[in-house]
Amino acid sequence: MNRAQRFAIPTLLALLSAYGVTNAAGAELSLDQVTALLKGASPTTPADLAGKDLSDLDLSRLDFRHARLRGTSFFGSKLVLSDFRGANLEGANLNGAWLMGTDFTGANMTRASLLSVVILGGEVKKMPIFKGANMTGVKMIADLPGADLSGANFSNAAVGVNIKNQGMGQMRTDLAGANLAGATLAGADFNRSVMNFCNLRDSNLRGVNFFLVRLAGADLTGADVAGADFTEADLDGTIFRDVKGFAEAKGLDRAVNRDKIVR
Repeated sequence: MNRAQRFAIPTLLALLSAYGVTNAAGAELSLDQVTALLKGASPTTPADLAGKDLSDLDLSRLDFRHARLRGTSFFGSKLVLSDFRGANLEGANLNGAWLMGTDFTGANMTRASLLSVVILGGEVKKMPIFKGANMTGVKMIADLPGADLSGANFSNAAVGVNIKNQGMGQMRTDLAGANLAGATLAGADFNRSVMNFCNLRDSNLRGVNFFLVRLAGADLTGADVAGADFTEADLDGTIFRDVKGFAEAKGLDRAVNRDKIVR
């Protein structure tokens, strides 16, 4: 077990406890069986692994494009450099999964769970890609600095800290420098997340909870911020040029460094 694994396991267990998520029971298919199903798939007959338990398997570099993975468990599995473009991962369990270089472009990840996913460690030094993914209602705590989430849909997502567990204080989502241009975050909870220098140009931020979020240097040019709550958010150098709904945003009078907003 390497350093990344030793760190991820206690972190994951704490997150699961805080969110009331139970552990996985163990994979019901082998790597060879999964590989055979994927190789036998075609664009017209995609692989169907919906509801299967594929936890703790090394499924790195496999082609899951357009696969049916609704409710599938990848708990603790290695998905390094695997291809999930266009796959249906609705309600899938990716808690503790290794996602270095994993491509989720255009995937349906509605209500999926990505708690304490592993991004650092090992030979692959690439962020996962979520460009254009549907992540409506997703539960996520992850370190994704500089990741490509452009055009993704995070509507009603739970990305913020769960304060019911006080030990969670240091576990937060890191999206510093990430690309969220054109993304939809409407109604999502990002409380206490790190979003410094994040690209949020032309994004839908209506009703987003930015409580205590670090937004210093973030670019919100052209974004819709109506109803978004910026209470105690750090807005040092945050760009609000041509934003929509600025007068309807909440908590700006209680934001940190509000006088340093760029308009």
